[in-house]
Amino acid sequence: MSDMGKTFIIFGVILTALGVIFTFGGKLSWFGRLPGDIYIQKKNLTLFFPITTSILISVVVSLLFVLFKKR
Repeated sequence: MSDMGKTFIIFGVILTALGVIFTFGGKLSWFGRLPGDIYIQKKNLTLFFPITTSILISVVVSLLFVLFKKR
């Protein structure tokens, strides 16, 4: 049962982090506009590829998984 408890804690931490991001997202104007994020705007076309932001999120999530890894 302790594995199930740890899983619930991890999901709770992730949901809390998402809630904080959505609540204070407007104040993070740099988020999604990092150097390396590709933004192309033309007449009838807008393309946005958040490459650097995706890498940053991936690193943070990977660190969280390493911290909560089963021992």
